[in-house]
Amino acid sequence: MVQYVSPPLDLSFAALSDATRRGIIDQLGREDASITSLADKFQMTLTGMKKHVQVLERAGLVVTQKVGRVRTCKLGKRGLKAEAEWIEAHRKLFEARFEALDDIISELNREGRDEPAS
Repeated sequence: MVQYVSPPLDLSFAALSDATRRGIIDQLGREDASITSLADKFQMTLTGMKKHVQVLERAGLVVTQKVGRVRTCKLGKRGLKAEAEWIEAHRKLFEARFEALDDIISELNREGRDEPAS
């Protein structure tokens, strides 16, 4: 059995698989926000929001800083370059395979028209 170590891509894609976490990223792209304001905006408990933010922090997509009693969140500096490159490479792979399939289907259709009717 192959042992697979969870690379940063896995953490990023897992973090981005949740609509709330994608919403948090969108919100933080507009402005930094406290966990309290994020919880209010997404209508969830502070505990629930903290868990979402922790997932984003582990992936390096968000950083937090506590000043006094307020924990402020902002986008991490890592960005999504590696994730975008992975997606683009696989998009090209799928595109090439679909084009090859289209060619096969077109060839089969041409062969079907060329055969005399029985």
